[in-house]
Amino acid sequence: MSKLASDTAMVMAAGMGKRMRPLTATMPKPMVRVAGKPLIDHALDRMETAGITRAVVNVHYLADALEAHLASRRSPAIVISDEREMLLETGGGMVKAAPQLPDPFFALNADNIWLEGPRNAFADLSSRWDPDRMDALLLMVPHARALNYRGKGDFHMDPHGRISRRRSGRIAPFIYSGIQLVSHRLLRDAPEGKFSTNILWNRAIEEGRLFGMSFTGLWFEVGSPEMIRPTEDWLSRG
Repeated sequence: MSKLASDTAMVMAAGMGKRMRPLTATMPKPMVRVAGKPLIDHALDRMETAGITRAVVNVHYLADALEAHLASRRSPAIVISDEREMLLETGGGMVKAAPQLPDPFFALNADNIWLEGPRNAFADLSSRWDPDRMDALLLMVPHARALNYRGKGDFHMDPHGRISRRRSGRIAPFIYSGIQLVSHRLLRDAPEGKFSTNILWNRAIEEGRLFGMSFTGLWFEVGSPEMIRPTEDWLSRG
């Protein structure tokens, strides 16, 4: 197994899951089942296989149900970052959890489903990680490997891996997979309370310290109920 840059990942599981309604009227989005198991277990199983031993999971919406589900998990070991009082969004959530996270740490969305390429996603990121040059390294998916995706893309990437935002009115060749490797340097001087990671990414882009790499596996957009069946069909083919 390839050596990983970190043994810990933060799993973003606190969101309201509005696009997944009506399924999320009675359960948090990470508990929605796809191909026989909750979305969050797809991500946790991939982490376990890759050798990540610890997951810091933030909770807010229907937090009790999600915590009860995670309580039975032995690997990776689960640590809860409690956002019941206030949903802090992606950036605020990372800042709150930072004391429980090593430097660097992986971060990923709880609703991610992917099929690995020749090497697992976490090993791919680890192989490219350069803390002297990078505040964050984002796993990027080209359109041909992003199944169910109908958007215009998120980022452009230069030959050195530095990334920039999609230009207005353009199609960007890469979609952010929801998986990244993050230095605590990205979190420095962060705003208080709730805010998006985009604020920190924008600063890193300006400083030339936000990088990406292209994913060699397949990634599935599973943002709404109608995307579940096509995803299950793809997964059944292996």
